[in-house]
Amino acid sequence: MRIVVLGAGTVGSSIANMLCREGHSVTVVDNDPAHARHVNDVLDVRVVTGSAAQSSVLFQAEVLGADICLAVTGNDEVNLVAGSMAKGMGARRAVARVYAPVFRDLSTFDYQRHFQIDRLLSLEHLSAMELAREIRHPGALAVENFARGELEMQELVVDQNTMAAGVALKDLKLPSNVRVGSIARDGKTSIALAEDHLATGDRITLIGAREDIDDVRPKFQKELPPKQAVVIAGGGETGYHLARVLEGRRFTVVLMEKDRQRCEFLAAHLKHATVVNADAQRRVSLEEERVGSADVFVACTGDDEDSIMACVEARELGAKTIMSIVSRPDYANVVGKLGIDHAVSPRKVIARQILGFLNTGAVIMRLPLAEGAGIEILEIEVMQGAPATLDVLANIDLPAECLIGALIRESYVMVPGADDRFAPGDTVVALVESSAVEQTLGVFSVVGH
Repeated sequence: MRIVVLGAGTVGSSIANMLCREGHSVTVVDNDPAHARHVNDVLDVRVVTGSAAQSSVLFQAEVLGADICLAVTGNDEVNLVAGSMAKGMGARRAVARVYAPVFRDLSTFDYQRHFQIDRLLSLEHLSAMELAREIRHPGALAVENFARGELEMQELVVDQNTMAAGVALKDLKLPSNVRVGSIARDGKTSIALAEDHLATGDRITLIGAREDIDDVRPKFQKELPPKQAVVIAGGGETGYHLARVLEGRRFTVVLMEKDRQRCEFLAAHLKHATVVNADAQRRVSLEEERVGSADVFVACTGDDEDSIMACVEARELGAKTIMSIVSRPDYANVVGKLGIDHAVSPRKVIARQILGFLNTGAVIMRLPLAEGAGIEILEIEVMQGAPATLDVLANIDLPAECLIGALIRESYVMVPGADDRFAPGDTVVALVESSAVEQTLGVFSVVGH
C-alpha cells in the first residue's frame, strides 16, 4: 500500500518503521529538518520537509493517490486540518491523532464527521482501554470499545442455575440495545445465532453500552464479581480515561494527582471516582490511600521512571496486581523483574490499531476478536448502490456467520434491529467468522469496488 505519514516525531517515526517492515511504500512529512534528516537516514522511506497543513506539501507527498494518510504530528489542530485536506485531495482513508478529549466528545461537536476523517485516534485513550481490558478480563478480547467509543464488548462466563443456562438466545428477551455476539465452548468460538442454546461454562461476548450490559448481566451470572479496588497514579489523559471507563458498579476507583488544578477538573468530570490531591511518588501518600489493600495499582504518571518507582513502592506495600504505562522500548525487559505484572506500550497499542486500518474497498478497520478465535471485527462503510441498502436488515442476504453489532449514522450509534435499513455512508460494525468475510463484504459493496 501507499501510505503517507504526517509527523516524524516519536509516534510518527515508529509507525513509519513498522510500515516499512510490513513492506509498504511510505512517505513521511515533517516540518522539522532535523526530524526529516533522521528519518531519511534510518528508514527506507521518502521524506518531504514542510508543514503537513499546507496543500502544496501534501501534493508533493503525493497524497492524491495514497491508500491511507496518517496525521500523527504533535498538534491536534494540524492533524485535523491535514487529515481533512488529505481526504479532500484524494486519499482513500484518513486517520488523525488527537490528544484533547474535546475532539472525540460527540456531545459537543462531531469533529470527525465535520472534517470527513475516517477515525480520530487518541493514544492516551487507546492505552487506557488496554489497561482496562487487562483489569476486567486478563488475556481476554483484543477489542473492547468500538463504534466511536459509544459501545463496548464485554466477555463473561454463563453460571449454572441462571436464566440464560439451557435457554435459546431468542427466548432470553434481551433488550434491543444489547446483543450476544459470540459463544466460546470447548475451545471453539462461533457467532451467536438466535437458535443457539447457552450452556453453563460458555464464554460469551455482550455488545452494548456499559450500563445496559450491567443491567442484563444477572441473566447470565448468578453472583456478580466482587467489587475491585483500583488505585490510579496520575490524572493525565490516560489516567482520566481509565478512571472513566472503570467507574461504576464493579470497581471502586481512587485517582491520585499532584496538580491541584487538574484535580478540580477530574473531580468535576468523574461521577463515581475519588480524586485525591497527592503525589504518588511519595510512599507516605501511597500509605495514606491504602494502596497496600488495593486489588490493582496502575501507574500512568506520564514519566516512565516515576511510574516504575511508584509501582515498586506499591508492590512493597502489598497491592495485588501492578500495572503501568511504559513508553520507552528499552524498559520492556526490566519491568517484569521489578514486579510489574502488566506494562502497556502506547507505541505498540497504536501500531496494532494502524495495522487494522490497512484494508481495501469498503473495509475501514479489521481486527481479530481474540487470538485464534477465527472471528473478526469489521468496520464497513456502506457503499452507494450496495445490496445492503435495498431492504431492511431482516431481508438482507447476510451469511449466518455474520452478526451486525452496531450501526453508525452521522453522530448516532445504535444496535440495529430487524426492521432497520442501511443507507449509503453508514458505518456498520460486524462480527464475522473468517470464512464468511468476503461474502459479507459483498453485501455492503458494489460490484467492481
